[in-house]
Amino acid sequence: MIKNKKIKAIMALGILAVMAFTGCSSTTSNQSQKSEQAKVIKIGMSGGYYPYTFKNKDNKIDGFEVDVWNEISKRTGYKTEFVTSSFSGLFGMLDAGKIDTIANEITITDKRKDKYLFTDAYVYSGAQMVVKKGNDSIKTLEDLKGKKIGVSLGSNYEQIIKEFDKNNEIKVVTYDNDGGMRQDVVLGRTDAMMDDKVSALAVVQENKLPLQLAGKDVQPLENAFPFVKNDENKVVVEKVNKALADMRADGTLEKLSKKWVNLDITKK
Repeated sequence: MIKNKKIKAIMALGILAVMAFTGCSSTTSNQSQKSEQAKVIKIGMSGGYYPYTFKNKDNKIDGFEVDVWNEISKRTGYKTEFVTSSFSGLFGMLDAGKIDTIANEITITDKRKDKYLFTDAYVYSGAQMVVKKGNDSIKTLEDLKGKKIGVSLGSNYEQIIKEFDKNNEIKVVTYDNDGGMRQDVVLGRTDAMMDDKVSALAVVQENKLPLQLAGKDVQPLENAFPFVKNDENKVVVEKVNKALADMRADGTLEKLSKKWVNLDITKK
């Protein structure tokens, strides 16, 4: 009788141990899944770069970049958090870990590729000069010699001009605010500005500004999302690239592009 009681006690302890192990295994698995699903990607943007990222009439962040990342979120399971700041401060925030990436039509350059891990390009555009309406004297970078041109502080456009202007014959004025840059061209304080071609065209048409595109694209641009180089972000970039490839294949990228700029800027 005592022996039977001992056997039953041992069996009960064994069952409890199995249940405890199974429970722990299940809990760990669930926690792992929740951790992966709950991963938040903080996306930095200026919120003042129509039609890519801007505040709409309800004062909510909106635009092509927002739609693209909301779609990426659906396909990867990552949650998105949009963080707005002046463009000139976005790369500093990325370096400091305050954001995970930037969605503000970031051009892939050799210098940036040395420092950051980029996703595949999702937008193809061009660096475009813009002048006051009726000013037909500026068509090329050569025409800027002896004149002033505005660029966004921290953008790649300043570098484009510096690489061309070996003798410092062009005066470059940097701006934190794109609106102020456009206004100075309208008022004649600067002779031109350089911007993304699609954005420049959309802004001029949307706001009916007395501006016009000057000449052809100065340089083709490929835009992508930069991440700090580390092993964790390699995984993130792989998933984002898969989502972008699927979005391109099923027509979603083209649809979003045409929604905002009436043409497909997502193909080379």
